[in-house]
Amino acid sequence: QVSELVQFLLVKDQKKIPIKRADMLKNVIREYRNAYAEIVRRADRILQEVFGLQLVEIDTKRHIYILINNLPHAEGQHLCRGKEKEEMGLLLVILSFIFMKGNSVKDSALWEFLHLLRVYPGKQHSVFGDVRKLVTEEFVRQKYLETTPIPLTDPPEFKFQWGPRAEKETSKKDVLNFVAKMQGKDPAFWASQYSEAEAN
Repeated sequence: QVSELVQFLLVKDQKKIPIKRADMLKNVIREYRNAYAEIVRRADRILQEVFGLQLVEIDTKRHIYILINNLPHAEGQHLCRGKEKEEMGLLLVILSFIFMKGNSVKDSALWEFLHLLRVYPGKQHSVFGDVRKLVTEEFVRQKYLETTPIPLTDPPEFKFQWGPRAEKETSKKDVLNFVAKMQGKDPAFWASQYSEAEAN
């Protein structure tokens, strides 16, 4: 629910529409109504840590929220930074998924995972544009991801792994901590990933 709410808030924020609590309850939280405060608190923490955005209630009577950018930025760089920041957020989610799945995932598994986050390859996304192109071309070109063809597959399949830039710019420990935060668990809950991250 937390990652779904984060996605929902980011999409709403693109259109700069104030977000009503009623919409969050109806569209995302649904039957988890009792955990509303906890879900919103966790989503807010992720928005701050990953995207540099803060969820602020602007109308306490009608429970209306907006996202504000809490990153210091030079005037004029703002737009590019915003989109870049969100792409980096998506990249972090993908790197986490690859690491948690044993450092290598088939393309079909990655698309399936992104579907759960309502990010569909092949469909224009309001924030990321052409997601398939962003993931298979941009992130690969920037060396965040590497793709390797899987031999003897028809239609051809390939697998994703971390690229050299990802290895340099983040660590398995950071990624595991991010996943643990998203799931509300201790990083040691995932024993093999934990020992790998500690050894890194």
